[in-house]
Amino acid sequence: MSVADRRGFLRETMGRLLREAAALTEERVAPRRWFRPPGAAPEIAFLASCTRCGDCIDVCPVHAIAPAPASAGLAAGTPMIDPTLQACVVCADMPCAHACETGALEVPPDGWASVHMGVLELDAQRCITFQGVPCGVCARACPVGERALTMDAGGHPVIRVEGCVGCGVCVTACVTSPSSLTLRLQ
Repeated sequence: MSVADRRGFLRETMGRLLREAAALTEERVAPRRWFRPPGAAPEIAFLASCTRCGDCIDVCPVHAIAPAPASAGLAAGTPMIDPTLQACVVCADMPCAHACETGALEVPPDGWASVHMGVLELDAQRCITFQGVPCGVCARACPVGERALTMDAGGHPVIRVEGCVGCGVCVTACVTSPSSLTLRLQ
């Protein structure tokens, strides 16, 4: 192995180790436990830039954004969304991101197309369509539409991960209790 090959190998290996160490450190220092409003920066940058001013909370038309509780540690007072209480409704103009003056929230250049607040999962055992009961409430409630959630030929919900923004509207709209749909953090 030549000296150049060894240097390249060492550079690549050290870079990978440093990236992994940074990711582990970030997870320990500021674990992401909250759904953030659309356009949120990565968690460490978000925590560093958010002043906890509440401007995004004040402009949310459906009051989906609330301050994180005091028990949230470093995240206390930062804006969060609990989709089980009030889902984000995918406002076309993203007033929350426009209200943020620090860059903690920013309107992405391609708008909602690149927003992913959470990952939607379906529990087929709980969903009534899999027991032969026609429904479709979740698909009709989805503010993103067929790009995110649709019904197949058999009348079962189909999640399109690439189009779903993870807003949670379908979770709260679901007629089963508990909901057949859940959101998890990415």
